[in-house]
Amino acid sequence: MRTLDAWLTLQESVHPKAIDMGLARVMAVARALGVDKPACPVITVGGTNGKGSTVVHLDAFLRAAGASTGMFTSPHFIRYNERIRVDGVEVGDDELVAAFERIERARGTTTLTFFEYNALAALLIFAERRVDVAILEVGLGGRLDAVNLVDADVAIVCSIGLDHRDWLGDTLELIGAEKAGIFRSGRPAVLGTEDMPASVYSVIDALQALPVVAGKDFTWRVEKGPADGARWSYQGMRLSLRDLPPSALAGSIQYRNAATALAAVEALMNATPGVMADGSRPLVAGSRPLELNERTVGEALRSVRLPGRFQVVAGPVEWILDIAHNEPAAAIFARHVRERPMPPVPMPQGPASSTRKGRTFAVVGILGDKDAKVIASALEPLVDHWIVCSLPGPRGVPAEVLAQRLSLATGEITLAPSVAAGCEIARATAEPGDRVIVFGSFYTVGPALQWLGIY
Repeated sequence: MRTLDAWLTLQESVHPKAIDMGLARVMAVARALGVDKPACPVITVGGTNGKGSTVVHLDAFLRAAGASTGMFTSPHFIRYNERIRVDGVEVGDDELVAAFERIERARGTTTLTFFEYNALAALLIFAERRVDVAILEVGLGGRLDAVNLVDADVAIVCSIGLDHRDWLGDTLELIGAEKAGIFRSGRPAVLGTEDMPASVYSVIDALQALPVVAGKDFTWRVEKGPADGARWSYQGMRLSLRDLPPSALAGSIQYRNAATALAAVEALMNATPGVMADGSRPLVAGSRPLELNERTVGEALRSVRLPGRFQVVAGPVEWILDIAHNEPAAAIFARHVRERPMPPVPMPQGPASSTRKGRTFAVVGILGDKDAKVIASALEPLVDHWIVCSLPGPRGVPAEVLAQRLSLATGEITLAPSVAAGCEIARATAEPGDRVIVFGSFYTVGPALQWLGIY
């Protein structure tokens, strides 16, 4: 019997291309396995940025309300098992291996990509575990992504930005049309922002999907600023919630992501037969009563966890980690860094009133197929010292090449042969009162979290 590592090695070589967008092959295998039409409701989450945060909020809301959940995300930071969770818990190696063995028997001569194996394994495991709701995160694009083999009961597009242009097109209109391909006729299409390309609305109109639009069909309001203990409210199609705590995920963008997730849960309960009775009565998922109210939503907001999304590690030197691997994500990360001002640092040898400004060190690694210059430019005004790291693998680039691509006009630059080495340099150089920001890729933040010993 193959180990999980052996299966993952095999899956990287079965299909001649690492990415081969299209549904014909994966759909054929899904039908052979009987997972193309899940027995449970499905929420599919796409968009350029905000997918991961929206997915974990969805999972937290549904579980706090009483539903069992299956959650499929990608990529992973450290362990492949992170990609598939049931009721918030990573599935074990044995369960993954059993799913891969079934897929291998069913696929015959059909070849599958690494991600397609992954998506099919998630659907198999969710069916075996009989989850109440499956939450599927799109890997790349939407229309031709493997998770789109399933008809979503509710689909979310969180945002549209320029990313993966080689695959999705080089305009927001083209990218929007691809990502809106997860919507279905007559079913809720939740938009995490009203500011979408016209192509997204065109797809919704053509499909006669049911738009649920942020700022129009659902709204949120922050009652107090973060400095004095924020509380916020949500107003949806039927649901009205007040005096909610902020999300445990840091950053002001999380109010939007949490509200979008609430709107999707509400839309699912309104749209799926047998799932919701009435906005004023206890909600029902399968045979379980769901309680979606201030108490359960508050519990979920306090409990939600997601590594590497404006993750703050406190200490004499503060570390802030965020994937921020494309232009819009970098802009949001920069905004959140600005919203977190650095306190003045007392000078140990100066007069009692003297202080110095804390410095910001950036540990950065960006894959070769990303627009490194644009990503870095969003953070450049905030950074005093850049530590540019080499990333491994076919998409990685050496530190010296990345430094040239960044075209930095300000700040000192140090090259590092790896992310771990970059973190060592930051720790050795930074002083109490300084901060270190780590960003640019999953393949940067993951090793940094591992180096910090917190993941």
